[in-house]
Amino acid sequence: MTAANTVAKSSSPQAVPAAGIERGRRGPSTLRRAARLLATVLKRVLAVALFLAIWQLAPTLGWVDRAFLSPFTEVLQALWGLIADGSLQQNIAASMRRSLTGFSFAIAIAVPLGLLIAWYSTVAEILTPLLAIFLNTAAVALLPVFTLILGIDDISKISIIGYACFWPIVYNTISGARNVDPLLIKSARSLGVKDFTLFYKVIVPAALPTIFTGLRLAAAASFLVLITTEFVGAKAGLGYLIISSQFNFQIPQMYAGIFTVSVLGLTFNYLLVFIESRVTKWRPKQ
Repeated sequence: MTAANTVAKSSSPQAVPAAGIERGRRGPSTLRRAARLLATVLKRVLAVALFLAIWQLAPTLGWVDRAFLSPFTEVLQALWGLIADGSLQQNIAASMRRSLTGFSFAIAIAVPLGLLIAWYSTVAEILTPLLAIFLNTAAVALLPVFTLILGIDDISKISIIGYACFWPIVYNTISGARNVDPLLIKSARSLGVKDFTLFYKVIVPAALPTIFTGLRLAAAASFLVLITTEFVGAKAGLGYLIISSQFNFQIPQMYAGIFTVSVLGLTFNYLLVFIESRVTKWRPKQ
């Protein structure tokens, strides 16, 4: 075939529809992806939007006495007022200082201890019965004990938050380290990997997803116990804001404090999910 025939064939009318078909295939594919993304977003916000709509309508239409449940718009106005005078920021700072300090202490103690219990059977035999006793003792039930021993200052609040965070972290660490795929361990040993190297290069990375599950559970527990401890003997914090607003019958401010706690808890959870995704890049995406 001559060069002229080749050029003529390549520029024939059949080549244009083929390119058009290819562009047409790419176009609908992009639209489908956009539609799927929009559907996912709508599914995730639908329940929240419905909840907020009911929250707004129930007191506005008289379904609930608005003296006890403020409309969501009034809560937002109260929230803005707290931000404007700086009181919300001060209370958030006090609460986050207590929560993060207790949470950090729990991580520093629970993760190493959980790995030791999972790795050394003797340690597990000694400590497991004692851990089982304390696991079934609610942190809130021990609040009077912490208060009597440590007083009503921040030290008691931080201690009980650390206590509440300790248990989900330590038990998820034990579970994650004990349930590592045996094939990974056998493969590493067959390559001559020593115990310590096996521990921090195979066991710990494989246990990280389960450990992060424990961290997220502990984060939720830290906020729960934090608010409870700030109901008693606190002069600042979101729990103090909520309970003082209730006593003064400032109902919109009370709900503003509750709303702030929910937003902070959700943000903290997503932050842990993000950190997990960064430190466990080796995991296949689901």
